[in-house]
Amino acid sequence: MLRQYELVDRVLAYDPDADEALLNRAYVFSMQAHGSQKRASGDPYFSHPIEVAGILTDLKLDAETIATAILHDTIEDTVATPEQIEKTFGGSVARLVDGVTKLSKIEAQTENERAAENLRKFLLAMSDDIRVLLVKLADRLHNMRTLHHIPSEAKRRRIAKETMDIYAPLAERIGMYEFMREMQTLAFQQLEPEAYESIVKRLELLKEGGGDLIARISSGLRLQLGRAGINAEIQGREKHPYSIWRKMAERHISFEQLSDVMAFRVIVKDVEACYRALGIIHRRWPMVPGRFKDYVSTPKRNGYRSLHTSVIHSEKVRIEIQIRTEDMHAQAEYGLAAHWAYKTGKPVNHDGEASWIRDLVDILEHAENPEELLEHTRMAMYQDRIFAFSPTGELIQLPKGSTPVDFAYAVHTDLGDQTVGAKVNGRVVPLRTPLENGDQVEILRSKAQEPQPEWLNFAVTGKARSTIRRYVRDKERDETVALGRKFYDEIVARLPAQLKPGALAEALKRLKIGDEDTLMESIARKLIDDTTLMDALMPGIVEKMGPSLPSGQKEAISIVGLTPGVAFQLATCCNPVPGDRIVGLRRPDQPVEVHAIDCRRLAESQDADWVDLAWGKTDHGAARLRVIVRNEPGSLGVMAGILGAHQANIINLSLSHRDASFHTYDVTVEVQDVSHLMKILAALRAADAISQAERV
Repeated sequence: MLRQYELVDRVLAYDPDADEALLNRAYVFSMQAHGSQKRASGDPYFSHPIEVAGILTDLKLDAETIATAILHDTIEDTVATPEQIEKTFGGSVARLVDGVTKLSKIEAQTENERAAENLRKFLLAMSDDIRVLLVKLADRLHNMRTLHHIPSEAKRRRIAKETMDIYAPLAERIGMYEFMREMQTLAFQQLEPEAYESIVKRLELLKEGGGDLIARISSGLRLQLGRAGINAEIQGREKHPYSIWRKMAERHISFEQLSDVMAFRVIVKDVEACYRALGIIHRRWPMVPGRFKDYVSTPKRNGYRSLHTSVIHSEKVRIEIQIRTEDMHAQAEYGLAAHWAYKTGKPVNHDGEASWIRDLVDILEHAENPEELLEHTRMAMYQDRIFAFSPTGELIQLPKGSTPVDFAYAVHTDLGDQTVGAKVNGRVVPLRTPLENGDQVEILRSKAQEPQPEWLNFAVTGKARSTIRRYVRDKERDETVALGRKFYDEIVARLPAQLKPGALAEALKRLKIGDEDTLMESIARKLIDDTTLMDALMPGIVEKMGPSLPSGQKEAISIVGLTPGVAFQLATCCNPVPGDRIVGLRRPDQPVEVHAIDCRRLAESQDADWVDLAWGKTDHGAARLRVIVRNEPGSLGVMAGILGAHQANIINLSLSHRDASFHTYDVTVEVQDVSHLMKILAALRAADAISQAERV
């Protein structure tokens, strides 16, 4: 563990004007606050924040960030308060500490909810000051280095998976590849211990068999470049185990079939020397086709710049070579942190290099549930990108597989919403067309257009998918609320007296529902039954009126052919209704399944005994309909009106498909018998607003 003077000396070595008093106060405050607390390893807990601060001094970060690292666990794990932090260290450090503080007391039911809520709050804090992310990544890196001390395997695996899913991609997203590689390796070791050990052993055997192969290749590269007058630093290494394992999985090959397990970095003085070195290497050794990438002229979105190529070396091995300048190398290893100006406390080109954070924060506003949030943020964080251009030459970076819809949303949300078509390289193409590197994309737009649900079938970026989903949800809710209002009016009409003024407001209080729209949505979705609503509108009316209340309640279904008391259920595959010929399927220890005689599932049921059945005394059944209505105002109301006019109570309603012209609804209705059902279908088909109505 770093001592107080050692930590301060480290900071002063790269920033002589650093606030030494601030660092000393933070060190003493944290040490006293954590007191006798211990880590799982048995070490004093205080050693952890100091090691985190030490990691950040390697990045030459400013004194406020180092102080934040020292204090980052005090609010959560000690009696220290945010007010104390602000009073002792100032508002800026207090905000940073608050942003980094782990959120351990989140009440969540699932792992996804817990991870998503952490990520949500973390991203919001990070968007305000990127230093929050730098401290958090260093915190997670040190926790991963000491993860083996945690006795619970389940907890180790949970932390490792969270690291692999969230923190390693975040490190990659801001170009901190050294952090990313170490996190991935340590997480891989926990999640796939057998695969990790296997790859490590094979790398050791490869090293033993090749002797000083890396040194020989490095020497050869240095010699070839030196002859051409290029002074270069050469770094060689084997690729880390997780990278090798991922390539084996992606390509479905064995370790022996993986040819490029060695990578070399050629570090030169300027950009001109980069391209000269590339030419010399390609003249000396054959290039592997398709493996050259120029990230110097078109940097990655995280600011990464380098030339990548693979060649077949004289040693009869395929090697990967990255060529870059010293500045590019610093950026490649430490990303955004390499550009932090500790004297000004501001990152260079922050807006350009971290604009993706704004996209993530935008996604936070659109995600409905934890699973969506995690899905979209992972999409936004992972790399594997292509480069496309607008007609004016603006460069847009997108994930592989992106379409013109993703391109439009990347330019601006409004452009995405109004997309009606696209031209790629001057040719009109379908919106689902995958874009390729170098494509020029022109988006055709119309103010009358709106996001289409079918875009979700091919949009891949988190921003596009979250925006479309939010629009679809809002649209569906508006329609559901409108349908609920129609049902509400029908229920009110069945009451024996007129409602008093304010009855609806009082009903909302009794039902503990916040507003009218939520009530109407609950009615449409059958979350509130008729009698409950009636009793909320007119307290005591249900008990007072009793059986005479026109609530639409029905007698229970009875089946002839079953022993009294035997359990049965109507099959949901065919939804038989009174009037259908029916048969039962009997299996041991299960209710008898009642099917229509023409149900296709009967032919598949070889493991059940057949029972001849008939309808007993009953006056209702549930029929499932598929109704396609025109996308016009009032169409849904027409459907609901027809069902109401024919006394067909709606049990369930869901929107299964939507496009520009038609909406398809799956509707389960209560009917008296087959004759009643046929009348309902005939009435639906006769309506101009309805294109098609069928029994499912």
